Amino acid sequence: MWQPHYADFVRSPVQAERPRYLAECFKRHRSNLTHIRYFRGDRRAESFLCVLRFIMWISDKSAPRNGSSGARRRILHAALYCTGDMAEFRKFMEKMPFPLQLVEWSLRGVARVILANNPLTGALILCALGVASPWQALLGTLGLLCSTLTAIIIGQDSAEVAGGLHGFNGMLVSLLIGVFSSAGDWYWWLLLPACLAAATCTFVFSGLSPLLDRWDLPVSVFPFNTVILLYLSCTGPSNPYFPHHPAIPPGAPLHTNHSLNIAQLLQGVPLGVGQIYACGSLWPSVLILAAVFLFSPLLCAHALLGSGIGTLAGLSVAVRPASLYSGLSGFNGALGCMCVGGLFFTFSWRTHFFAIACAFLSAYVDIALSNILGTVGLPACSWAATLIATLMLLLTAQNLASYRIPIGRVTTPEKNLRTHSHWAGGNTDSTDV
Repeated sequence: MWQPHYADFVRSPVQAERPRYLAECFKRHRSNLTHIRYFRGDRRAESFLCVLRFIMWISDKSAPRNGSSGARRRILHAALYCTGDMAEFRKFMEKMPFPLQLVEWSLRGVARVILANNPLTGALILCALGVASPWQALLGTLGLLCSTLTAIIIGQDSAEVAGGLHGFNGMLVSLLIGVFSSAGDWYWWLLLPACLAAATCTFVFSGLSPLLDRWDLPVSVFPFNTVILLYLSCTGPSNPYFPHHPAIPPGAPLHTNHSLNIAQLLQGVPLGVGQIYACGSLWPSVLILAAVFLFSPLLCAHALLGSGIGTLAGLSVAVRPASLYSGLSGFNGALGCMCVGGLFFTFSWRTHFFAIACAFLSAYVDIALSNILGTVGLPACSWAATLIATLMLLLTAQNLASYRIPIGRVTTPEKNLRTHSHWAGGNTDSTDV
């Protein structure tokens, strides 16, 4: 253990440096302050050492009393370290080898699908997908890696790659290719279109980014929505190599005397959040909600609220009960509500009402687009929420525009709320989800 020596103190060429030596003794080994006998006769050193002794006495008196509270503070600090965007963890990972960095970037990409930016959130969501369907989890992971590696190869912005912005579209398109495939699970030939479609999303993202940056708009899931429709249109339901199920319009059936099951209807609300990842299982959807809560409780609340609003919208126009029970009526409402309710706008009572309106509008537009595209066997995916959220970001009404957050400064809703006064004239150097 390091011990101070009087010889080191005496050798100090400048007498003014002696108090600094004492401070070093205190910092590195407090018990070494018993060497006060060596410093008698030096008033500056003795005075400084007395002050340090007083600090030691205070800390010794308070240590037993505050031991439990200190432990609680450490536990709280560790818990808070895992919430939000984990910026400190990102800085820590910058010094790690490339494979570990790629894992962190990919996990952030998983979370970006649901508008979060937290590697732990992404890990929990990936576990939820693995519980629901290992095949779907494999497809999603493969698409995520293909799109991320494509972005690295073609030289996309390193900050965007590290933030997972080039991974989530590839993951979504791979998940939807697996969901609509009628060849069943573990059809290995499906890996080929999943990889190609995921890589294509990166090129579409790269092309749209400069265009949308002019209006400070996010690229969002425009690449995913475009590529999945192109893939399904090219292959068709009866393709011998890559067959898929045609999408069914959510319109009301011919016989409308079907009684609703309230329990299944309530289950459709959390399932609406899970359907953002094409997950139709209840408990994995609850785990996805918990992962969003880890990133932002406010965003989690808006996800549930938006999904419930989407279910109400489906009830109001009498869509098929299967759409209500499976959560397909709610996921666009959840996305629209999250975008406005704290993510791209500062949370307030005004933006909260706008978020509710956005959820209703997203749900109704989704029903309309699903009925139109369903006639040719194509899904509406998340076109409704993407278009409505983009429209909200373009609004110039003062009551909404004053709460608008520049895309480059978007973080967690809670942090957005705390730092609202610093967003005037924000930075648009990067595009968020």
